[in-house]
Amino acid sequence: MPLLPDRHPQKDFFILDISDVVPKDDMASMEHPLFSLATKPDMRHLEYRGGDNRLKIVPSGVGLPTIFDKDILIFCVSQLMHRKNRGEKIGKRVRFSARELMITTNRKTGGVEYQRLEQAFQRLIGTTFQTDIQTGNKRETRFFSLLESGSGFVMKEEGKWRLDYCEVILSDWVMRAIEGDEVVTISNDYFRLRRPLERRLYEIGRKHCGGQPKWQVGLAKLQEKT
Repeated sequence: MPLLPDRHPQKDFFILDISDVVPKDDMASMEHPLFSLATKPDMRHLEYRGGDNRLKIVPSGVGLPTIFDKDILIFCVSQLMHRKNRGEKIGKRVRFSARELMITTNRKTGGVEYQRLEQAFQRLIGTTFQTDIQTGNKRETRFFSLLESGSGFVMKEEGKWRLDYCEVILSDWVMRAIEGDEVVTISNDYFRLRRPLERRLYEIGRKHCGGQPKWQVGLAKLQEKT
């Protein structure tokens, strides 16, 4: 599969530790289909069952969060795991620059990307999940959004708003995965995958293979997971 070009081969030296942070993804969302693979607004109400795990998703007013919106969560999980592994105190609130996020996730840094980032926040905050999927050795049926809140709109030019820095509060469900080390390292080239299905197949394979050279799954089960 052809990859997107590496848009930032020379990382920004003025962004602290950006080259040191290894991308991490949480195992629960890698195994189960929390994110839409649609490229247009997806207003479906979804229900998924995998073994003893149940998941219902009710979209926000602007649709379900997409697998490209997930880049925000991967970025936050990676930052928090980096700090945790260095022995630093972590919490649900994560603050970062929009430019830092875009460089790390191989996005362009133009004005359109700031608009797309704002829309991604709306979908992540507005979509409601109901699930009993276990994270952090705890299983409970609960309703939540992946992000409790997000902010960071700063006036850069007179009469124009531009997303300059971001501050998000992660849900307890996501934080339990971080605190329980239920994450795995993913390739930086994940952000160069062009198609939503390519990204979904990669994360399913990465989660289930672990350190094994191969893993098998039936097509019907794979379809459910995507």
